[in-house]
Amino acid sequence: MPDRDQIKKRVVSEVDRRREELIALSLKLHASPEVAFQEEKAAAWLSEYLESEGFAVERGICRIPTAFRASYGEGEPKVAFLAEYDALPGVGHGCGHNIIGAASTAAGLAARAVVDETGGTVLVIGTPAEEAAGGKVYMADRGAFEGLTCAMLAHPGNRDVAVSHTLACLELDVEFHGRAAHAAARPEAGLNALDAMVASFANIGLLRQQLRDSARVHGIITDGGQAVNVIPHHTAASLLIRAEDDAYLDEVLKEKVVACFQAGAQASGCRLEHRWSEESRYKAMRTNQALAEVYRANIETLGRKVMEAESRRSMGSTDMGNVSALVPAIHPTIAVAPLDVPIHTVEFREMAASEAGHEALIDSAKALAMTAVDVFADAELRQRMREEFDSSK
Repeated sequence: MPDRDQIKKRVVSEVDRRREELIALSLKLHASPEVAFQEEKAAAWLSEYLESEGFAVERGICRIPTAFRASYGEGEPKVAFLAEYDALPGVGHGCGHNIIGAASTAAGLAARAVVDETGGTVLVIGTPAEEAAGGKVYMADRGAFEGLTCAMLAHPGNRDVAVSHTLACLELDVEFHGRAAHAAARPEAGLNALDAMVASFANIGLLRQQLRDSARVHGIITDGGQAVNVIPHHTAASLLIRAEDDAYLDEVLKEKVVACFQAGAQASGCRLEHRWSEESRYKAMRTNQALAEVYRANIETLGRKVMEAESRRSMGSTDMGNVSALVPAIHPTIAVAPLDVPIHTVEFREMAASEAGHEALIDSAKALAMTAVDVFADAELRQRMREEFDSSK
């Protein structure tokens, strides 16, 4: 096998050679935002680009029309770059998924240029609906990531980080059923479902003091009654609960949160119904440290400085956590915006189409492709990745 450093120089050159077309692809995605499971244009543009460059493309995988798998090469190792390309309702690409889609595609094309020499298989897997419902959750359950040596993507953010701390996340839907009555003439005849909901949210506010610092409980009331002069007979709310590890979420947080609503029901006399959306649960991210260290070394050769000491605060939740439960995986972030500009905002959306966004696209594509070279070339690294993964189950 040729010298590894020389191979890395070639994948970097391959990304540089495609620089203008990659930026054009990112801007094209940015200008046509599509929300969860409706990413028809984005999936088509990315998969067609890969197909035109010699990748074998399967569309509509895992019974999801906007998911795809593009592969080149044969045998192991099998390295997958995961492409995200869904946008946020009302905000567009305020999370920078246009950059992820273009960068993962670019990394795949760069790795494809050398995989005939290194051996193995390069995959770019299109994963819809990260922002809502969790496309990777369903794809993981339906076998999309089986047999991979590793999976990776780099997410735009406001700092350069090799190890992202993301939370397990589970949705809870609750309803209270009471009894309507005239709010002035005979309020004592009613059972106030809104009182039950308000009391429950107050209970959650008090509960937060007894939760781990990293735990999160947040929600909205989706039905608070229909008329001000009628005791509400029905209320509904949707909440998300999050924790750094799945065990704490299952063994502690779920029970405590439901108890808040049960107390509201008991105090008001209303009937409680609740449902956990386990089918779309995001698992906590299990970053493979061996792979992350290689990525860190590669991104720093490009002049970026990883800010690990600054990065302990969670960036939220991602369905990449479900992938990391199946194969060694990383989900680093790459700086697109200043520290005071958070993701999921109009300001970040504009940064995702800026010169800083273009540099993040090019640098993340290079770092991911170089990391793939390390995986292809280094059997000892692959063994460390697998041993770490197996020991963390």
